[in-house]
Amino acid sequence: MWLLADLFQDLPEVGELDKPKLVFFFDEAHLLFKDASKEFLESITQTVRLIRSKGVGVFFVTQTPKDVHSDVLAQLGNRVQHALRPYTPDDAKALKATASTFPNSAYVLEEALIQLGAGEAMVTVLSEHGAPTPVAWTRLRAPQSLMAAADTAAMESIVRASSLHARYAEPVDRESAYEKLTEKLTEKLNPQAPVEKSKPGAGYPQQEPGMVEKVLTSSAAKSFFRAAATATGGAIARQTLVPPGSGAANPELAGHRSGRRIALSRNKFGTFAAP
Repeated sequence: MWLLADLFQDLPEVGELDKPKLVFFFDEAHLLFKDASKEFLESITQTVRLIRSKGVGVFFVTQTPKDVHSDVLAQLGNRVQHALRPYTPDDAKALKATASTFPNSAYVLEEALIQLGAGEAMVTVLSEHGAPTPVAWTRLRAPQSLMAAADTAAMESIVRASSLHARYAEPVDRESAYEKLTEKLTEKLNPQAPVEKSKPGAGYPQQEPGMVEKVLTSSAAKSFFRAAATATGGAIARQTLVPPGSGAANPELAGHRSGRRIALSRNKFGTFAAP
């Protein structure tokens, strides 16, 4: 009802149309009017009375007409009344009241409403002059469509017959945004390395590295191995080389090369190098 009231405020006036542009069906309408406030009923009555001039139709679907408030019921022009079965005295009173609200008819409506079968209804609508038409005992025709899922052959024939089949029938696997961003990132990190463009759809990671591989390739592990290698190299150098001023005169350690004495000194990294 909020949407209906909002449309009533926003839609332009179009006058009396042969067919409405939009139709609302309120099923189980008795829930709409149960414990409704006076202000709410006034709003519904005004909306139903005036919204037809804006090209909108409203249908209330319920068990008996007494479920709809009388002020709202008075604004409804089309009526499709299915069978009523008076099982209680109250139902009998409701049947008599319902029959009395129909236009004059050749049927004895109190009896006809009881005799209606499945798919049958008493129908009256507004004519083109705005007057209610005579009541007609009507049998509603069932839809001729298939109430089941269409088979594969029928679906394929419908797709082939579509005007869009020529354009969208062939699947296209274009280069994704992930692949383009990966290519740009590779070019930025390795500007000298040739970039091999991946095929469309083939740039996604296939498998995440395991825990051991993550640990061994981490920056902390690399720093640890680098420090261990440096310390090992320093220990080996201290065992095999003697720095100047130590008093050692072993020619195997000092040695000569091309008549020049090789002087060893400790650099800032803790290893020995020839100046």
